[in-house]
Parts: sequence; structure tokens; C-alpha cells
Amino acid sequence: MTVSADLAMVNLDSSDPAGHAAFYHEALGWEITHSQAEYAMISSGGVSIGFGLVEGYQPPSWPDPTGAKRYHLDLYVDDLAAAEKKLVAAGASKPEFQPGGEGWVVLLDPIGQPFCICPRPQS
Repeated sequence: MTVSADLAMVNLDSSDPAGHAAFYHEALGWEITHSQAEYAMISSGGVSIGFGLVEGYQPPSWPDPTGAKRYHLDLYVDDLAAAEKKLVAAGASKPEFQPGGEGWVVLLDPIGQPFCICPRPQS
């Protein structure tokens, strides 16, 4: 049996929902559609990412093959170096361990969750 469904939203745990949404608003250019201390949301094209407050939230360690990663976003960008510079200025940090070589860059968002920026595929 196959269910036909469309992704409407992804909800992510956060220690700072409003700040988390503001960071990904800068990273993706999506509209902030809700922002409170307990919950925030960004949206684009009918899809949303929500950020819900979790008291005592602890980000995963990077790298830590035994640790539990809660999620991992890959973002396509046109220029890796320029995107890295802008995202770091917006609050991301770049960990020392970089397994992607020239293929991608691992960054940590402002609450410590890893994500990658990857070159946009050429069509």
C-alpha cells in the first residue's frame, strides 16, 4: 500500500526557537511566519520548518559517531566560500572536523546542530 502525501512541515527541537528561526530565515531566505519564545516557524512555497522549545536541549557533538544526531539539513548554495562567510556572520560556526573535502562544508547552527552547505548541482 502506498500513501500519497506531501511534506507540509518539519519540526525541530531547539533551545532558542526565535533565534533558530531567525538564523534559518537568513540562511534560506524563508519568511518568518511565527516567532515566540516557545515556538517559531519559517515558511516558503507551502512548506514550513518549525522550531519548538525543549528545556535542557543539548546539541549533538560533532563529530561523534556514537552520539544521536537529531537531524541534518543540507543546503544548496551557489558559492561555498561566500555562503560560509555569510552564515558564520549570521551566527553559525565552523567545526574543525570537515569530512567533505572540497565537496561540502559542515557548519554548526547557533544552537550547535550540524548542517552542511553543498554546491548547487549544475543542470
